[in-house]
Amino acid sequence: MQEYNVVEGLYYTKEHVWVKIEDDLATIGITDYGQHQLGDIVFVDLPEKDADVESGDVIASVESVKAVSEVYSPLTGKIIEVNEELNNDPGLINRDPYGDGWIAQIKMSDPTEIEDLMTDEDYKAYLEEIEKEEEEL
Repeated sequence: MQEYNVVEGLYYTKEHVWVKIEDDLATIGITDYGQHQLGDIVFVDLPEKDADVESGDVIASVESVKAVSEVYSPLTGKIIEVNEELNNDPGLINRDPYGDGWIAQIKMSDPTEIEDLMTDEDYKAYLEEIEKEEEEL
């Protein structure tokens, strides 16, 4: 089974988005597993700054040599910052998914939505389930 980097203290979604919470600000990006599945990322269609988003809305799309994948907002709120660096260097997501490869920051309007996200332990267990299912195919 391949080991993927899962950062402690972050929250995760089943769509392989990570969330870092600081007060009412959520920074989001694609997990290590997610970027591995995509392969080399060649383009990121970033969300609009100041856009209001609902949990589950498509806020970005990521194009790799393999496929185009949509990024869903894990939380409801307003996008207050986007990572413009990805316009020039989309590969940041591959090289540093939890650092320089972040996608957007959302000012949360409903912090209780965090309870719907997975903890790092939950996400590790989820990845193990995925790996087992793939081995059985």
